[in-house]
Parts: sequence; structure tokens; C-alpha cells
Amino acid sequence: MIYQDPLAYLLGLEGIALLDAWAGDHDRAFTEARLAEIRRLLDDEQLRDRGVLVEQVSSATVYEQVSAGYDAEAGGGLFATDEPVVAEYLASREPGVALDAACGTGRFAAFLASRGHRVIGVDSSPDMLAHARQRVPGAGFHVAELDRLPLPDDCADVIICALALEHVPRLEPVLAEFARVLRPGGDLVISDIHPEHLTRGSAMTVRGPAGEPRIAPTYRHQLGDYLRAALRHGLQVKRCEERRAVPASKPPAEPATEIGDWQDWPFSLMNYLPSAQRAAGGRPHLVIWHFQLPAG
Repeated sequence: MIYQDPLAYLLGLEGIALLDAWAGDHDRAFTEARLAEIRRLLDDEQLRDRGVLVEQVSSATVYEQVSAGYDAEAGGGLFATDEPVVAEYLASREPGVALDAACGTGRFAAFLASRGHRVIGVDSSPDMLAHARQRVPGAGFHVAELDRLPLPDDCADVIICALALEHVPRLEPVLAEFARVLRPGGDLVISDIHPEHLTRGSAMTVRGPAGEPRIAPTYRHQLGDYLRAALRHGLQVKRCEERRAVPASKPPAEPATEIGDWQDWPFSLMNYLPSAQRAAGGRPHLVIWHFQLPAG
């Protein structure tokens, strides 16, 4: 079980800001303001004894519940952030066979089909795939895990894997499969939740049958983890970018007066104390990689 305490979250944000100040990013007045705010948080009755025990369940279990509203709610500003970068990375790629790995509801399958590619999509969630099939009826979709792709060697010219690898405990088996099915000269583009953003509470959450809090597993892969796994299987780095998300909406004009329900955390907590969020801000939300398998 995971224990999530709103007071701990807000104190964590203040701690990040104070470490930045220690490193020289802010002045004495900033540090004193953070310390005063911490004292107020410790005395805040609304934050006392509000911790929640959360059960970690499979990502397929979580996506079964969120599939219908995933595009409208889950993507937020992340979709608007990675889509133009992926399009730029693949701008010069001629149409061929393209794999949307962990395709979800098919947003990149649709993008690839619009570029003239013959699209294959795989995902571990049948519920997400049902939406993908409606969205891209001409593509071929399969229920499968990323480390066991139901595809032959050297069959794909392009692979896109977006917002999925944070659910995978080890990158090496997945990158091995991508390298296996990618043709020489092929492109692999990965968009993933940045480990900094995962630390700040980015996760897929649902409630169980009795209302119990549930969360999908997340793994904070460091940039070196991607590199080691890719290079081990002959993939070469073309580009890498760490991006902050395009804001999905304007922040509230005034701080919120309630911390909100558990399923609204951590976003309602950020609204409850926006000064702490701003103080600890500036970190990337996504890491976007472009790898290529050398030709010949």
C-alpha cells in the first residue's frame, strides 16, 4: 500500500524550493517566506490526519475504468506538448509500416495513418483498444505487452511509444523488442512522463468497487536508463528534449480554500497552495526521445 498525505506533499514542494534557494536560485527573503509558509502548513487544521492508504493495482485495471474519458481528462497539456515534437521528428519519414506501441485510444495511430503509414497498434488494455479501433478502423490492433510484441523481426519502419514506459519496471526488455521489430534505418520515438513530474504526483488513479483509492504503478526512469537500454540494442540517439507541458487551462485567480478529494490530488493541493507550486516549478513534464536503428 502507498500512503499519501497532503501535508507531506505540500511540505515536499516547499523542500524542493528551499533546496533551489540553497543552490543559489533565490534570496534570503524567498527562504524566509518558505519557512514561514511551512509553519503555517504545520498549523493548518485542514491538513491534519488527512492521509490516505492507496492500493497499487495493474495499469490495465486502471485504464479499464478511465478509457472512456482518457483523451478529455488524462492527457491535459501533455498531448499538446508531445504531438508537435513527434511530428517534427518524423517529418522527413516516408510512409511505411508504423507501430503505435501502447497505443491507448489511438491518438498516434491516427497521426501515423494520416501520414500514409500502414498502422499496427498494440496495448495491454482491451478497453483502450476498443476506442482505438473506432478511431482508426483501417489499422490492425492487438492486445499485447510491450516486452512481448506479436510481430516478426524487422517489420516496422517507425515505432512511436507515448506516455507508457512509466508503467514498465524495466526498460531493457521493451527496448530490446523495439529494436527487434524495427527495420534498419527505422525511427523510434518515445514520449514519456519525466521522472521529475512523476515525483510530483503524476499518476493514473481510480476508485475500486467500494470506493477504495487505487493507483497504477509508476517507475521513475532516469535519462541514463533510456540511454543504456537503447544503446545496448544498437539504437542511436538522434534527439532528446525535456519539455514542460503546454498549460491546459489558466490557474485559479485565488488560492483554493479546500484541499479537495483524494482523486483530485495533487492538482487540488497545488491550487490550495499555489505559491509552493510556483516556488518548486520549472521542472520538465515530459522527456521525448528520437532513436534510430542504423541502416546496414
